[in-house]
Amino acid sequence: MEASNPAPPKLGYHLEINPTAPAAHHPKPQSSSSRDFQPFGRWIPWLVPSFVVANVVLFVITMYVNDCPENSPSCFAGFLGRFSFQPLKENPLIGPSSSALEKMGGLDVQKVVGEHQGWRLVVCIWLHAGVVHIFANMLSLLFIGIRLEQEFGFVRIGLLYVISGFGGSLMSSLFSQTTIGVGASGALFGLLGGMLSELIMNWTIYANKLAALLTLILVIAINLAVGILPHVDNFAHIGGFVSGFLLGFVILIRPQFGWVSKKHTPLGYPAGPVKRKHKIYQYILWIFAAILLTFGFTVALIMLFRGFNANDHCSWCHYLTCIPTSKWSCKPKVHYCTTIQSATQLNLTCQGNGKTQSYSLSNATEIQIQDLCRLLCT
Repeated sequence: MEASNPAPPKLGYHLEINPTAPAAHHPKPQSSSSRDFQPFGRWIPWLVPSFVVANVVLFVITMYVNDCPENSPSCFAGFLGRFSFQPLKENPLIGPSSSALEKMGGLDVQKVVGEHQGWRLVVCIWLHAGVVHIFANMLSLLFIGIRLEQEFGFVRIGLLYVISGFGGSLMSSLFSQTTIGVGASGALFGLLGGMLSELIMNWTIYANKLAALLTLILVIAINLAVGILPHVDNFAHIGGFVSGFLLGFVILIRPQFGWVSKKHTPLGYPAGPVKRKHKIYQYILWIFAAILLTFGFTVALIMLFRGFNANDHCSWCHYLTCIPTSKWSCKPKVHYCTTIQSATQLNLTCQGNGKTQSYSLSNATEIQIQDLCRLLCT
């Protein structure tokens, strides 16, 4: 889970239509269309709200698949029946069990590598671990995504969101290999990364450049800092941010000041380009980012499907996702239970506290047993 991101800074454009045109030829404002001249078109946002609806629908489906009364000895908000939540001791985010998330396509590295289920790298970004998780993510998506879609349209923002989420899943898979990963955090950080690269790429058309840059960097730094808390996968945040940052150079490029397309040329101004549409540094950044993004994804996929564990080759990288303090530990709690499975019943005994519990389950999966063991030993 990640904290709600503040709304992105509002950026202003600086545009020169034709600085060499004689003043006598400038038309007087005749209508609201000339007074409200916009150098770039604005889109009506519909994709980002659709993403929010899709995430909520999938969460409801996940709760239906979870079916807490059937698979757990106790449930939170039991009046919801089949849609009730796992006990808060098991899932404090108010949501389903790990086994339900795994069934729905949660990021399980063992299944991605061992059973070649690479589709989980994309599906997991549409799933959430609880009500708290999905509320924080969707609020952030609305604040950031709608403004970006208004500025750049649904195609570019849709690509930025999905590809960044995929990049976050890739990095998480290389470092966090013992948990079920879900959530849109990588995709959301990709939107922030895209905003930063877009500001750098289109630097000359912005007013208040330095203020916009510092504000955006502060927002990104605060959100990355939240990722060092326990139970937050900062590797997904970092992977999504880097992917979005590089992709922003490729798909969020804008024409520079002094160039205006015919459809945006006001009455009285010459049509067509007055200056070069893009600057040399934009082309350089575009090529460099495209090569680096393609190379990074290719190498990461090869490493993942060869069973590469990045933690074995980076002794300090775990500090990127959790820094231990006197208040918390970064080591995951491991619970052990002895198991006796009969035709219709599962008996568990926690080796830590000696508690024993019987469950009416036949052919329980390993993840179901882990969920019940964790609850029994807590």
